[in-house]
Amino acid sequence: MSLALGACSAIKLGYNNLNSVAYWWLDSYIDFTDPQTTQVRDDLARLHLWHRTQELPRFVAMLRSMEELAPRDVSAARACDFIPLVRERIRAVADRAESQVTALAMRLAPEQLAHLEHKYDKINATYRKEWVMLDKTAQRDKRTEQFIDRSEMVYGTLQDSQRQALRKQMEISVFDPARNLAERQRRQGDLLQTLRKLSGTTTSEATTLLRGYIDRFENSPDSAYRTYQKALQDESCRDFSALHNSTSAAQREAAARRLRAYQRDLRELAAHQ
Repeated sequence: MSLALGACSAIKLGYNNLNSVAYWWLDSYIDFTDPQTTQVRDDLARLHLWHRTQELPRFVAMLRSMEELAPRDVSAARACDFIPLVRERIRAVADRAESQVTALAMRLAPEQLAHLEHKYDKINATYRKEWVMLDKTAQRDKRTEQFIDRSEMVYGTLQDSQRQALRKQMEISVFDPARNLAERQRRQGDLLQTLRKLSGTTTSEATTLLRGYIDRFENSPDSAYRTYQKALQDESCRDFSALHNSTSAAQREAAARRLRAYQRDLRELAAHQ
């Protein structure tokens, strides 16, 4: 319980400071001018207030559904049911921010787009070093440790047999960092090209262009990547299902406590305005 409450305290601190974190993250990509800084901070504050009051209760309901499943075995298909729900909430934020994002995008200067392109080059180089350049064994070991760490945040310490099962799952994973990087670069190039087209357009035209980019972001025009993405998603659901179904009653109760703590924390955040 102390671990759950500790994690929740971190969530509350992070969420309450989300405006500042989001601004500094965006600024690292765009390098805002002083007038843009004022506008972006104001827009983020309004978006944050809307999200706190309108979206957090939806996440509470989703966590409640997960808590109800915690004591029972969960099929891979049932685990995958939550993916479109999360995507809907992400899309809701994008829709809410659309007019503000469009207005900002139309005012980006060429030097800011150059800054964005340079930022992309840096993060791609980091991903290439941290993932693509690793051999298969190192990639597998790194993913296994990540999966174990995230799982233990929910279930507590895993048993040796559960750790071994996760390692075996990673050995046959379709995960391909090079393919991920290629799609990331496609999306980045697509965004840069879209932003450069906005100069001289009307708001309606700019909105249409940005919506097209969002659609291509969510549904890659690369059919091979879409097939890979679906396979990786299905694999993740199977891996989660296999792990959850191997857990003991004590581990499932730990997961339920953690989910209840998250719900309590989000309710408190939603009530604080």
